[in-house]
Amino acid sequence: MTADWRELYPFGSHTLPIGSWQYHYVDEGSGEPLLLVHGNPTWSFYWRNLILAFRDRYRVVAPDHMGCGSSDKPQAYPYCLSTHIANLVHLIEALDLRAATLLVHDWGGAIGLGAALRVPDRIARLILFNTGAFPPPFIPWRIRLGRTPWLGAWAIRGLNLFVRGALRMTVQKRERMTPQVRAGLLAPYDSWEHRVAIHRFVADIPADPRHPTWQVLEEIEAGLPSLADRPVQLIWGMRDWCFPPECLERFLKVFPDAEVHRLSDAAHYVVEDAYEQIIPLVEAFLSSHPVR
Repeated sequence: MTADWRELYPFGSHTLPIGSWQYHYVDEGSGEPLLLVHGNPTWSFYWRNLILAFRDRYRVVAPDHMGCGSSDKPQAYPYCLSTHIANLVHLIEALDLRAATLLVHDWGGAIGLGAALRVPDRIARLILFNTGAFPPPFIPWRIRLGRTPWLGAWAIRGLNLFVRGALRMTVQKRERMTPQVRAGLLAPYDSWEHRVAIHRFVADIPADPRHPTWQVLEEIEAGLPSLADRPVQLIWGMRDWCFPPECLERFLKVFPDAEVHRLSDAAHYVVEDAYEQIIPLVEAFLSSHPVR
């Protein structure tokens, strides 16, 4: 019997129409907006502990990328970085988010920072967790396997190995993956059709400049210095094999004045591993850098 995960995610559902499809998001609380952008293969459930911690003082918005979480999962859809960025910009403008603090993880970094460069006047602060926003310096072998023709689709969409593998390989504290948490992370991805975006995210990782997303990432990286005048906080799980400390150091070249927290006992799903440490760090950062 599958554990009931819903009590861990006690949030109302909201949707924004984008074309023929519905884009789902959480919108809790009121006040200064915090915009939480997830990666692959997670969804807004990943941010649940931060949403609960901050919704009494802030407006906390957490979208599900198209094909993820409770958003629609069209089979014929341009699942690529530029489309995800455009969708997020549409949400920011539709909700009229202003002076927002952007919190990003994994693919959410490229998507969220790409959106920030489109609407920079709406973004006041940046908080980055184990992410990237530049052409990948390498592609881990675990992910390269998912890009293998036919085999990758069978493993990711047929056997759900990408999501299931992440439940074990992205946390340092495996006891955090309780039956409820596992059920929540798995819930939206319960069929071949519902795993389409997970597979397409993997395929969208560019291995060389011939891939169209390589240029998008180059443009984002080139634009990052224009965001360096904002307060930046970097919180990194140092046991991450996917976005290792080298990615943190690459961000520090762009944001040399960033506040940095290296968490030695956390891995890629750093918020799962260390939310008790992260919540007071984020709270202190927000308090010490008030929005003008």
